[in-house]
This record gives sequence, structure tokens and C-alpha cells, in this order.
Amino acid sequence: MKIAIINGPNLNLLGKREPNVYGNLSFEEFLKELMLKYPKIEFNYFQSNVEGELINKLHEVGFTFDGIILNAGGYTHTSVAIADAIAAIKTPVVEVHISNIFAREDFRHVSFLGSKCVGSISGLGLKGYELALDYFISK
Repeated sequence: MKIAIINGPNLNLLGKREPNVYGNLSFEEFLKELMLKYPKIEFNYFQSNVEGELINKLHEVGFTFDGIILNAGGYTHTSVAIADAIAAIKTPVVEVHISNIFAREDFRHVSFLGSKCVGSISGLGLKGYELALDYFISK
């Protein structure tokens, strides 16, 4: 099984950025834990702060992978282009947010991506990625 994990802006700062919200673990450390826990999964990890690079990655993996776990960060609330990219590909996407976007500022309560995804997970920390992965495994 091939799973892509795509993280958007500022998620390269996990472990350093607002640890009270996002925790102390870097995503690379978390990914190593996932790889050990799920040795039969082929992971492809990508992070970018650039909207167009996220779209290019969705296009690249969106026809050959079994699932995509996407945390588009702040682009969740602004990017029609990323929503269109999700709609254009065949690989199912689960939207993940580390923090509870509904407990934050009002503008974060809207996801342009959610309606294009098979599901959304918000507010469960890094565990959300694992729950999304479990969804793809159970399909």
C-alpha cells in the first residue's frame, strides 16, 4: 500500500512552533514512529510552504497511490486551487489538522478542501494522521 502524506505551510516547524498547540515532536520524528508501526506501508512524505508545490505533489501522486493524508495548514481556508486539485485526482484524500480548527479563529472554521475529501480529522494532534492511515488500511 502506498500512502502519501502532504503537509503545507509552517508544518516544517513542528516541534518548535507553538508547542502548547502542536506538541514537541518534529514531523520527521513522528514519521519514523509511523514507519516502524506500519512496516508494510510505503510512505511518501512531502512538505512545502508553497501552494503550487502542494498542487504539483497532489497531481504527481493522485493517480497511483492508495491514499493521501493532507494537512494543507492555512491553505485549507483560502485555496480554491488546492480544492480543485483534490477534485481532479482519483486517489482519495483525508484532510487532517493537528489543532481543532473549529476552536480557533472564525476564518479557520471554513475548509475549502473538506468537501473534496473522503473525510476530515481535526483537533486530535498527530494522532489524526494515524487515524487517517487506519482508515486507508481498513478500506
